[in-house]
Amino acid sequence: MPGCSSEVIALALAPGSITDVAGLLAGHAAEPGRPTGCTVVLCPEGRVCGVAVRGGAPGTRETDLLRPENSVERVHALLLTGGSAFGLDAAGGVMRWLDERGHGLAVGPAIRVPIVPAAVLFDLWVGDPRIRPGATAGYAACVAATALPPAQGSVGAGLGASVGKLLGPARAMKGGIGSASLRAGGWTVGAIVAVNAVGDVLDEAGRPLAGLRHADGHGVAGSLAALLEGQATIAALPGEATTIGVVATDARLTKAQATQLAGLAHAGLARAISPLTPHDGDTLFALGGDANPVTDLVALGALAAEAVARAIRNAVRAATGLADPPLPALRDLGTR
Repeated sequence: MPGCSSEVIALALAPGSITDVAGLLAGHAAEPGRPTGCTVVLCPEGRVCGVAVRGGAPGTRETDLLRPENSVERVHALLLTGGSAFGLDAAGGVMRWLDERGHGLAVGPAIRVPIVPAAVLFDLWVGDPRIRPGATAGYAACVAATALPPAQGSVGAGLGASVGKLLGPARAMKGGIGSASLRAGGWTVGAIVAVNAVGDVLDEAGRPLAGLRHADGHGVAGSLAALLEGQATIAALPGEATTIGVVATDARLTKAQATQLAGLAHAGLARAISPLTPHDGDTLFALGGDANPVTDLVALGALAAEAVARAIRNAVRAATGLADPPLPALRDLGTR
């Protein structure tokens, strides 16, 4: 890229966002008082949804309902939130917003129940742990939701996110939330991912982009390198790190296909985060659309994994650092 500095290239974001999938809205909200918040993806008319929950200690809501053998197929919103298990309260605000507008699953002639699955990440160590997203934040995220590309970096569910915690928070870096999309074969696939991993985020060449810093705090040392050198890992508690997100497509999917797509999208985590550990409680949701049905998920799954990987890198490239506790962002360290 003639005329561009190496720093500009390193921080360049992959194009697109989850709202490139027609009919979806996305919005963020912050909880006053500390870096935490939530992010909502709205599909008020309902979309077929699947989920793949992996890792040692996930925090989720309404994911059993999404199992392919269960009867409810469509959701009306998906919530990604900080605050650990406390943050699941934010889903109540999303439900209230949908209820006020008459959206939800019809369970009688005059009753509709909004279906709002959710996933949380652990950010309670960043600031006052008594402050976490609740129903007010969930409602505010819905009010803020639009079809425009959502902001990325240190916003919404990414406000308190961090990466590179293998040797403890003192050498970690700022995570965040990112979004990206691709189009191929007549389909659009988008992703939005809140990145709060134990390991590092890798660039397109597989090199550490953001994560475990050197002991002097300057530059990214890399978690895998630390493991290969025999450095002891911190005794992290399960669930202290989680990467959560949503992939969506305009392709018409069955519930079983949406579940498969969510599983295939997890390949994007392995592509952009290293190492994935038993302490990560990673969860990805997948939303179908109303375009032509698909019979083969090979291409769609590949697009989903790539969109997730690009969204993860966007999250740390767009993030801004914190002063207290000190969590520098990629832009604070400059380029390699």
